[in-house]
Amino acid sequence: MNRRYVTVDVFTERPFGGNPLAVILDAEGLTTAQMQSIATEFNYSETTFVLPARELDHTAHVRIFTPRIEVPFAGHPNVGTAVVLALEFDANGRAPIDQFVFEEAAGLVSIRLLRDGGVVVGAQLTAPERLSIRSSVSVDDAAACLTLASNDIVVAVHPPRVLSVGLPFLVVEVTSREALRQAKPDLSAHERILPPIGTDAVYAYVRGPGLRELHARNFSPLDATIEDPATGSATAATIALLASLHPERDVELSWRVEQGVDMGRSSLLLGRTEKRDGIVTAVHVAGHAVPIMRGLLHVPP
Repeated sequence: MNRRYVTVDVFTERPFGGNPLAVILDAEGLTTAQMQSIATEFNYSETTFVLPARELDHTAHVRIFTPRIEVPFAGHPNVGTAVVLALEFDANGRAPIDQFVFEEAAGLVSIRLLRDGGVVVGAQLTAPERLSIRSSVSVDDAAACLTLASNDIVVAVHPPRVLSVGLPFLVVEVTSREALRQAKPDLSAHERILPPIGTDAVYAYVRGPGLRELHARNFSPLDATIEDPATGSATAATIALLASLHPERDVELSWRVEQGVDMGRSSLLLGRTEKRDGIVTAVHVAGHAVPIMRGLLHVPP
């Protein structure tokens, strides 16, 4: 069976930047095992599979796989899949629309398409879950996961802890851009520390010079991705936490997050948080995406 696929680079405006994603457009009839094999074959941090929506007012049912497992939600797969589907719809003469709703394991993901001169160039997702604040770890364990010294870890605002808005990450603030640049994953530390606290990835960040500007890196060797160039789900969880700690009880904040710079795939993620009565009620992450490849995938019956 031949299945159409498109690859896109997500959270970038230029080819060969950002985070690559493979989108399988004709996924109906594929088994879970076949989807996992295809994701392993592409070996991107994630591959998505587009299936018919279960409800008429939704756009599609989307399943997301890393090279190792299926995940309930992720950031760049939503942005990239939305751009690919919108470009397919436009090419087939469908009336332009600006909103998608994807059915995913974590829940419904609302998407707003971004257009430039009528052409879809990006998308903004709304995380399917509110912020969940979970286990914390010691400074020494966080440092070990990043191969840094303990005094490279910042705890003034929050301790290193697991956060989720649909997918959990250990989120760690570090002291400087140089510390972030020097960070690298220690596999043995990841194996020892992360599974017991319910995650397989570490998202490290430092505050940038601009207001609500972050620089970040994400490491997930346990999930067959040494470093991820752009991680929308971790970005969403992190800015949701920071917004929750902001002193104003009712506020909308904009965020700018750069990632992938230290691995040669610069990415830009634009966030927005909504806070009402002291609670973060919504978190959004937006970015551009650039189509790269198109082809047919042969799947043996």
